[in-house]
Amino acid sequence: MASYRYTFPCQPVADPKAIVKGSKGNSHYRFTVLTDRLIRYEWSEDGGFEDRVSTFALFRRFPVPHYRVVESKDRLEIITDHFHLTYDKNKFSYQGLTVKVGDDTWHYDGKSYGDLGGTARTLDGAYGRIKLEPGVLSRKAYAVLDDSKSMLFDKGWIAIRKPGRIDGYVFAYNRDHKAAIRDFYRLSGSQPVLPRWALGNWWSRYHAYTATEYLEVMDHFKREGIPLNVAVVDMDWHKTNIPPKYGSGWTGYSWNRDLFPDPDAFLQALHDRGLKVTLNDHPADGIRPFEDLYPAVAKALGYDVTREEPIPFDCTDRAFLDAYFDVLKLALEKQGVDFWWIDWQQGNRTKIPGVDPLWVLNHYHYLTSLRSLDKLQRPLTFSRYAGAGSHRYPIGFSGDQQITWEGLEFQPEFTATASNIGYGWWSHDIGGHWGGIRNSELAVRWVQLGVFSPIMRLHSSKSRWNSKEPWSFEKEPGQIMKDFLILRHRLIPYLYTMNIRASYESEPLIQPMYWNHKEEEAYTVPTQYYFGPNLIVAPITSPNSPCTLLGGVRAWLPPGRFVDLFHPHLVYDGGRYVHLHRDLTQLPLLAKEGTILPIDASPRLANGSPRPSEITILLVVGKDAHFELVEEPEDKTHRGDDDDEDTDPLTASKPALSDFVRTPISWRQKDGVLVIGPEWNGVGKWRQWNVKLVGYTGSAVRSNVSGFRVTQDQGSTTIALGNVHRWDPDGFEIFLGKDLQLDPVDIQRRAFDMLHRCEMEYHKKDPVWDVIRSSDGPATKVQRLLKLNVDPALKNAVMEIWSADGRSAGSVKGHERWLDTKTGEVDDLNELLKEYVIV
Repeated sequence: MASYRYTFPCQPVADPKAIVKGSKGNSHYRFTVLTDRLIRYEWSEDGGFEDRVSTFALFRRFPVPHYRVVESKDRLEIITDHFHLTYDKNKFSYQGLTVKVGDDTWHYDGKSYGDLGGTARTLDGAYGRIKLEPGVLSRKAYAVLDDSKSMLFDKGWIAIRKPGRIDGYVFAYNRDHKAAIRDFYRLSGSQPVLPRWALGNWWSRYHAYTATEYLEVMDHFKREGIPLNVAVVDMDWHKTNIPPKYGSGWTGYSWNRDLFPDPDAFLQALHDRGLKVTLNDHPADGIRPFEDLYPAVAKALGYDVTREEPIPFDCTDRAFLDAYFDVLKLALEKQGVDFWWIDWQQGNRTKIPGVDPLWVLNHYHYLTSLRSLDKLQRPLTFSRYAGAGSHRYPIGFSGDQQITWEGLEFQPEFTATASNIGYGWWSHDIGGHWGGIRNSELAVRWVQLGVFSPIMRLHSSKSRWNSKEPWSFEKEPGQIMKDFLILRHRLIPYLYTMNIRASYESEPLIQPMYWNHKEEEAYTVPTQYYFGPNLIVAPITSPNSPCTLLGGVRAWLPPGRFVDLFHPHLVYDGGRYVHLHRDLTQLPLLAKEGTILPIDASPRLANGSPRPSEITILLVVGKDAHFELVEEPEDKTHRGDDDDEDTDPLTASKPALSDFVRTPISWRQKDGVLVIGPEWNGVGKWRQWNVKLVGYTGSAVRSNVSGFRVTQDQGSTTIALGNVHRWDPDGFEIFLGKDLQLDPVDIQRRAFDMLHRCEMEYHKKDPVWDVIRSSDGPATKVQRLLKLNVDPALKNAVMEIWSADGRSAGSVKGHERWLDTKTGEVDDLNELLKEYVIV
């Protein structure tokens, strides 16, 4: 038995110096000042308080902050630089317990509160927006997490609370959202490091494949040049047509030999193709007598096999859980199953009140996966969100969403707000799961979102008509999907670095705009988000205009200057709202001046995402830039070992930062010098490098490197540097030109290209073109455009180009007016602020 399944790092008992406690009759209270902005509140009638680990709180022993206590017979005050708690010493009540933070005051009401939202257990059946559970961030000065009913762990095994006790936390961070999340992770544990391969493309489909059919799909992806990393096999891998006396066929652990006559060979064939394999598991119905492994499990649990009694699923029985993992699942893992997809079906109750089976399954599957580190590299499970603290068990499966534009529009917001409860690794059914209609445009837009989501997993329901293979779509949308799936793998050097940043620096990959900007406008763009520190994604989540053939989205850009990495002819001045328009081949991906983005430039991308031998640095000039590329340790394998009691595989699975391969990359704007390296901890001597100056095509670019090659294409300049020695102690310096600046937008050229593509009456294009070319002042030009009898979407598309870059000749920046494309009326952005912002 794996002893580490029942051990994990924790430090749940707070420093006594941080504790203020007392009693008044039968009212017993305890407050723990964790930081000067985070306080735990507890009350009980019996005088007992909870020092065991909860599913949320693992590490309550913080350094003691400065605070002071003012106390009288009937009143207690706890004061720090950031909050003022007042308590009447009776059972917690609305008037009796308050915490003043800035200009806001929280009154105890027994509920969690965080009006910026968190996430939800599942998107099963969702048509569009659903209600979210609260996170720990708020537009008020405080957020509250009530932990009174969460499950506990006692010496590694599940435990329950004593009813009637109150236990919660007030986050008094006054919109300092990143500080709140940092302390959330300090208290609950950090996000784990994902294995590199998990960041690539996953293939999944609910379909009764035969082994031959499944392998043919994998080979077809290879013929198309589309790399994959994970093969997901849905529930038809096991027997589903079972004797009626045993109930439904959702639960199963015996291979369907009609579809998979040789499971070992099938799993080996997937591994030979460079793929990891996960199987679907609905565990609710336990282990029944028709299962191949029933005799072995029955023997382990002392069942009389001759009586053919079903073994019920009971995650509160430690003996059952051990047999479930160490007999049943271990046998399948030895065949070649790498990890498990726990497809929630068992409800949220067990025979022990307060114990949620999803928590039990997530926790112990994750810890049990430590025995597979030789093939996984990092512990992993794949399951639904169970509540605050679930971020410790990646990867999340969000469930069976309907195929609707409304569902697509909600998904980026759902993903971004999940970071408000620390949940950074959602995997969605990209393309939607079921229902809806076949719409290739919707499918493409969803794949684009998936590429810029935490995990990229294609999936679909059990229907002969519904599948997500790019070649099953028409030529143009199929090619676009293919290009984006290839791009996902090219992004893995960046994504893996963000993976390390998320775990070690408490910075989730995806962050709502308001995490990084205090402006009220940052709260009004819920579908827009940061993808790492310098990239802003504004997904297109509505159909293209039939006139412009462009999809549109309202965005808010923070102060600064940005270039679109997909459309480097467009440069934007920030500090305002803009409407962005893109054809089906693109989505808005904006990079700040001073951005470095390393991508895999290997001529052929392999399944499994090995470390690339060639990298292209996308460099956005205009400001200094720095990026440290972080890669997997090359010579270190961390694996679990049942026989070594001194090994802590969970700790070993998260190595020290100094163990990773690291390559600093720096751009000095004023001097025009790019420095690559030196690489630390690497093994190979050489790596091929290229530099792409996105949005710069000036003739000043040159290099002091012999043999370099410069090409210009699509609004950018690429310098092929060739092989670069990794270990030069001072790094590898390249001079490219002093103080390079992004190209100004060529308004007339961009507007002509856009107008030329519009599908509208030819005679209506001339008045638009006349306004674009006119020498009128900006205010007059805008008024003339608004009066034209043309589609509002066209007016917005012209306005975008006109106002993008204030440096451009003919710019109307500062005079732009945006239209509601449904009504044709001018958008009132002040009303937008009122809608989203609490005044």
